[in-house]
Order: sequence, then structure tokens, then C-alpha cells
Amino acid sequence: MSNFQAIADRVEIEALRGEFTDAAMMRDRARLASLFTPDGVLRMPNIPVELIGLEEIRAGGERLQAQWDFFVQNTHPGTIQIDGDTATGRAYMQEIVRTLDGHQGLNFAIYHDRYRRTPDGWRFTERVYEVRYLDPTPLAGSAPRTPETPADPAE
Repeated sequence: MSNFQAIADRVEIEALRGEFTDAAMMRDRARLASLFTPDGVLRMPNIPVELIGLEEIRAGGERLQAQWDFFVQNTHPGTIQIDGDTATGRAYMQEIVRTLDGHQGLNFAIYHDRYRRTPDGWRFTERVYEVRYLDPTPLAGSAPRTPETPADPAE
């Protein structure tokens, strides 16, 4: 593999991870699911959730997002190891969330990833979410409200 191809692969995988965060933040579950291979798996053992295949990933994401008052996810670069048409990597997360039932907090987590090159570019074959730190202390802030947004139940 040429140095140029290795650099291009890393850039594309990093863009894939950024696209995942953007789809989560924009609540675009169809786009989020499209970032996986047809047999892709999204595992979140702490919830616990295991979603297999594009339809389960999309529908499961919709069920999770329906529980949010607000959710903010920040992705930080991790590692990428490329081996031909497959790769592994880690991405580091910082998130804040408040659910409609009042659970809230800040967490730091890691996505342990497996990727595969496809005709449509790199895709996730597996993402495993591992929470490393959870702070359930009530959040001092809130999501800005617009006329279309319901009032915060904590206010």
C-alpha cells in the first residue's frame, strides 16, 4: 500500500467517525445506520443494547433518541490500524445528556471500532461503546428553548 493510500484511508475513516457524531447530534438515524455495513453491529453494553444490521441500528437509535431531552456528543481522535481492506480503531467520546425521565450527566467513553472498505468507502462493521467515566450530577445548564421546543421539566 502506498503512503498516499494509507493517508487517504486514515482521512476517510476519520471522516466516517465524524459523520457518525454528526448524524447522532442531528438525530439522523437513517444516515447513522448507512455508515455501517449491512451486517454491522452497534453494541452499548452499559445500556444494554446490541443492534445488528442497518434496520436495527436505525430503529434502535430512534428508540434511544426518543428518550432524550438533549444530547451532546464530542468525538476526539483516537487510533487507526489499517490492514488492507479492514481496519480497527478507537475514538474517544465526551457526552452530556438529559433524558425525558430526568436522568442526566456527563460521561467519557471509548468506541472500539472495526471498519471495512466497501465500494461506497469505509464503513463500520462493529462499534462497541465502553463508558469509562460517568458523572450523574445534575447538570447546571439546559438546552436553549424555541417556541417549538417544550419547556424543560426541571425548570
